[in-house]
Amino acid sequence: MKTKTRKVLIIEDEGDLCLLINILLEGKGMEIEHVQSIAKAGEYLLQEKPSLILLDNRLPDGFGIDFLSIVKKEHPTTKVIMISGVDAAAEDVALENGADAFLKKPFTKAQLHETVTELLKTEDAITSPS
Repeated sequence: MKTKTRKVLIIEDEGDLCLLINILLEGKGMEIEHVQSIAKAGEYLLQEKPSLILLDNRLPDGFGIDFLSIVKKEHPTTKVIMISGVDAAAEDVALENGADAFLKKPFTKAQLHETVTELLKTEDAITSPS
């Protein structure tokens, strides 16, 4: 059975980190898009329905945590991994607001892979017919 290509949206304003995440997830049956602001993410979500979003908390035009509830309301099945390096309290708030997982910067390749794999497995269980 051929696995379907999944859309992954990275909302992150640090170019180096985006490139790194892209490299780490490349070749895993994922079509990766990247935007650097909440505004651009909003435009993208009007056109596309990603399986997974990696959402940074501190963005040039606001906080990812605030955008999270909008994403979850409009795309309830989309999995969201919140990423933050500065805010220790952000993890609890992100999970309360609907994030499916939280990665604290800096995170390892293994942590990223494990989290992404786990969330997309859950999606498979929901979408595949029994």
